[in-house]
Amino acid sequence: MLGIRSDQLGLFEGDHLYRDFVGPETFYGFLACQRGQLFRDEEFAALYVLDNGRPSVPPSLLATALILQTYDRVSDEDAKERADYDLRWKVALGIGLDERPFAKSTLQLFRAQLVLHEGVRAVFQKSLTFARRTGYLKRRKIKVALDTSNILGRGAVKDTYNLLADGIVKLGRVLAELAGEKPEAWAAAHDLARYYGTSSLKGEADPPRRARARQTFLRDIVADADRPPRRMARQTLLAYEAQSAEHHKVTEAAELLGQLLLQDIERTPEGASIKEGVSRDRVVSVHDPEMRHGRKSKAKRFDGHKAAVAVDPESQLITAATVLAGNAPDKEQAVELVEQTQENAQVEVDEAMGDCAYGDGATRQEFADAGRKLVAKVPDRPNSGQIPKEDFRIELETKTCICPLGQACQTLEPIGGRTNRNGESEERLGFKFDPEVCAACPLRASCVKAGPGKGRTVSLHPQEALLQEARAFQRSEAFGPYRQARQAAEHRLARLMQLGMRQARYFGRAKTLYQLLIAARLGGLI
Repeated sequence: MLGIRSDQLGLFEGDHLYRDFVGPETFYGFLACQRGQLFRDEEFAALYVLDNGRPSVPPSLLATALILQTYDRVSDEDAKERADYDLRWKVALGIGLDERPFAKSTLQLFRAQLVLHEGVRAVFQKSLTFARRTGYLKRRKIKVALDTSNILGRGAVKDTYNLLADGIVKLGRVLAELAGEKPEAWAAAHDLARYYGTSSLKGEADPPRRARARQTFLRDIVADADRPPRRMARQTLLAYEAQSAEHHKVTEAAELLGQLLLQDIERTPEGASIKEGVSRDRVVSVHDPEMRHGRKSKAKRFDGHKAAVAVDPESQLITAATVLAGNAPDKEQAVELVEQTQENAQVEVDEAMGDCAYGDGATRQEFADAGRKLVAKVPDRPNSGQIPKEDFRIELETKTCICPLGQACQTLEPIGGRTNRNGESEERLGFKFDPEVCAACPLRASCVKAGPGKGRTVSLHPQEALLQEARAFQRSEAFGPYRQARQAAEHRLARLMQLGMRQARYFGRAKTLYQLLIAARLGGLI
């Protein structure tokens, strides 16, 4: 049953006796001063039975403990000990010196409920309501800056040999549990014992460096994955209903092992071998299958997820946040972040700002279709060694392209196909200049790459009008303030990294989103 504590300070509680000693200007003193305002027990009523059972630990106290845990960057065990013995925590929580307010399992269960029922998002929204009430969010119409940063995943990243071994172990544990056997005994009975009791199958086996021997080693692992585990998984599924928890556990583990085989193994008449290159959307960890290979630049790679945020430049508050796949483009869910900002902060967003990762034509079209304005630098083109397309003047109304020397072309025709980011084929149009005109041009050597008898071709982007408008704006003086305002997102991301967001504390994107929203909530308080 929902436990509720009074907003009134008790004579023997830490926030009454020792708040001045700890210091009202400290973060712990600030939390003590905001008792009953930051979190109210009634706001968590959906997580509890209201008319049955013993009163719970007040959820407002547990929510404050989660904020303190993020601020001090401590484990669940350390959070319990600090709540039991640390004077600063007792002041912040508003409890007596002799109180032991919660067990570690209570804190873990409360966090699990927040993740399961998206309660942490409600907590995040309440924080923006608090910010408006206290004067941080002053305007009803704001701009937001968008940006992303990488989060290193919690799961262990392994090579193909050990990744397949982990997949075999995971499926084997599920099958052993359903059979009522210990995993090691089940594995021994099915000739899979070598996969258990080791953190690195490849390291334990120490296969010879000769290519043929390593190939044999790999084929043995693939054969082990194909025979007992996957065959038995199919048989086990027949014993359970499709909606049952057992059916789901077997299906999840079997599909993961199947995906590992599909992404990394190439099957030929000669046998199995490791595929060349990296498969798209490759699973990199069995312990956290949602982790992905990611890249923030050509030189900066990572394995994990991406934190995406929207920030109000004026108040420096994070107004929306989400966790993307590590291999997702920065611009993914950009419109959704803007819409979340309006819902979370109860404001109207009149403009969104981003760096050149948000400046492509498809993203601009997505914002335009949603009736929103996006300000972002158009990505620079790679240096192709010829006069760039931007030096040509394209007049869309008259369907005319004028070259740097004033020659006009009105020959607009198909120049091939392209695949958009949704995987759909699109026909490309372009202006084709007269070969005879180009042949007589003094700039031909630096303009036309094609051989004799051909002229310059200038492609027409599907969102050409939007890109022209953006390039014209970024050349104006009015673009300068936007470049400075956009840095607010970088500053907030840097603060999140200081609060531990560079490394995920939990497995999976749902729990990592909890970590991000709590850190964003904390970042708005300090």
